[in-house]
Amino acid sequence: RILVHCEQGFGVVVQFCRYLPQLRALGAEVIFEAPKPLLSLVSTLACPMTVAAKGAPLPDFDTYGPLMSLPHAFKTTVETIPADTPYLYADEARVQQWRQRLGDTYRLRVGVVWSGAVSHKNPHRSMRLEEFLPLTGLPVELHCLQKEYREHDLALLARQPEIRQHQDALHDFGDTAALIACMDLVITVDTGVAHVAGAMGKPVWILLPAIGDWRWLLAREDSPWYPSARLFRQPQIGDWESAIARLDRELAWFAKDRTATA
Repeated sequence: RILVHCEQGFGVVVQFCRYLPQLRALGAEVIFEAPKPLLSLVSTLACPMTVAAKGAPLPDFDTYGPLMSLPHAFKTTVETIPADTPYLYADEARVQQWRQRLGDTYRLRVGVVWSGAVSHKNPHRSMRLEEFLPLTGLPVELHCLQKEYREHDLALLARQPEIRQHQDALHDFGDTAALIACMDLVITVDTGVAHVAGAMGKPVWILLPAIGDWRWLLAREDSPWYPSARLFRQPQIGDWESAIARLDRELAWFAKDRTATA
């Protein structure tokens, strides 16, 4: 019996829990300790295991290791990344609740995230709402997938009725996954939402700073971790304007194409 514990953020848990079925396939009984907000979502992984909330009492185990050591243990290379998606799923009952809440629409539904947790050590991965606003001029329906907002964005957000907010109904990542399931596309900075959308196989466009996190590699517009992802990088440090301008053009074509084929 092996205990796999999580020592980093939500996105890491979502990205690397894909290795647990491989661990199980070797004959191990898996105990997975995960953050409480992720319990319902990671429990949809196709892997017989015991899922325990971080900090809760644990069953007996023989050995243990951190989740992020599994890619090394399995000698992962870029070519051997286990990238079969989806490997996490939204609860269908929650999806139906969201569909009723959202109602019918003829527009493309796009879930958006422009900033991550305030406590995150890398503030450069987030942008200000004002830098994100060019996307509000397109004929799409925008739904914010964020749970929290930065203080400087609140006043401006109050004047943007075209961005629908749902933070009061997002109690855990199971709710977030169900809302994502109702979207046609997710546009997000490098946050846990990017990983959830990718793990669900949902089309996701990820805005990255010029010096991005290692997992997104270099000079690529795709991701070997998430086949449904497209990467939109800053051309230089701090230049969100150029990244948003390119994404804005692509989204206009994406929406037009979807409308034409609807």
